[in-house]
Amino acid sequence: MHAPPQSGWISYAITAGIIAVVMTLRWRRMRQVRPLKIEHLWIVPALYAVAVVATFAAVPPHGIAWLFCLFALGLGAALGWQRGRMMRLSVDPATQALNQTGSPAAMLFLLALVAVRSGARSVAGMGGGAIGLDPMAVTDMLMMLALGLFTAQRIEMYWRGRRLLAEARAAAA
Repeated sequence: MHAPPQSGWISYAITAGIIAVVMTLRWRRMRQVRPLKIEHLWIVPALYAVAVVATFAAVPPHGIAWLFCLFALGLGAALGWQRGRMMRLSVDPATQALNQTGSPAAMLFLLALVAVRSGARSVAGMGGGAIGLDPMAVTDMLMMLALGLFTAQRIEMYWRGRRLLAEARAAAA
């Protein structure tokens, strides 16, 4: 038995409401200056890499899906590098501590990626099989995209943070 068509709209409205509340809270926190420990930037990509490896070990992509996964990894790295550049980093001249301030552009960038991901899931779920989309392959590609995004963003922030700290220390000396 199929659910009435209106129930689909209700779930979208609830999801949109939850996302709006979360984004409003994140937008407020974004303006706060937070300390950035560049030596901890590797943790999120490493944990996500473990999740990707575990997923691929359980159900590996097959055939041309590997090529698409590699493309998604490269695309994610390019997008992550851009998102990392959008993050505002600064060095406190008194303490030589590295600080991070969230970027509204980076938040909007992430929202756009979530919207694209949701659209891809809808296409795969509504009849993706008819146009040749395997839902598992789409999931694998999205996981690789996210891995590239997280990794490249943090690498860019690490390199820029190190450079800013070195410049601040040279100016203080």
